[in-house]
Amino acid sequence: MEKDDEAMSHYPLLSTDSRFPAVILADGDYPTHSVPLSVLSSSSYLICCDGAGAKAISHGLSPIAVVGDGDALPISVRDKLGDRLHIVTEQKFNDLTKATRYVMEQLGGVSSIAYIAATGKREDHTLANISLMAYYERTFGLSPVMITDYGYFAVARGRNSFGTFPGQQVSIFNISCKRISGEGFRWQPYTYTMFWEGTLNEATGNIVTIDADGVYMVYRTFDKKNV
Repeated sequence: MEKDDEAMSHYPLLSTDSRFPAVILADGDYPTHSVPLSVLSSSSYLICCDGAGAKAISHGLSPIAVVGDGDALPISVRDKLGDRLHIVTEQKFNDLTKATRYVMEQLGGVSSIAYIAATGKREDHTLANISLMAYYERTFGLSPVMITDYGYFAVARGRNSFGTFPGQQVSIFNISCKRISGEGFRWQPYTYTMFWEGTLNEATGNIVTIDADGVYMVYRTFDKKNV
């Protein structure tokens, strides 16, 4: 359903001050950038995907729960977690989705979840995890944000504004739109039919607006493009 101007949402820039109702730590590349590290350390509700539980503990974090099939956790970590370990053996969904379902079951109407360390390592896992952001928006009504060491993905639908800075790289990935337009970009967005078409655009000011008739994903970098 297309949003009207009154229903337009704003997706602010992420910073070290950004906070989320829940954070899910996956078992990809552990972050080194200050923003995902700050989101992790400040989280009051941290859930880990299977093997990420061991990483969290080794970095001094204390997850509320570790969710997955348990095949990547050493016995010593299992013992340390005790009843915080939730084994889910079914294989239809991956550990990221199992952890997301756990959060939704425990927190009910939570509106947003930050996903960290969901990229890196195997490329097929990375691609699957990124694509799951749109699935979570549709299935759970979430506004998921996937944060990496280089930037962050957000899922949106309809007309929305996104906080930017001049020279910030902004990519748009069309999920289900038959119409896309935008303002505040160096190159005018259009209805992309291939994922690569909407990549590597650039913000000209402190906000960009996207108007579309479906779901799309926006990626914003932390740093300005090096000229």
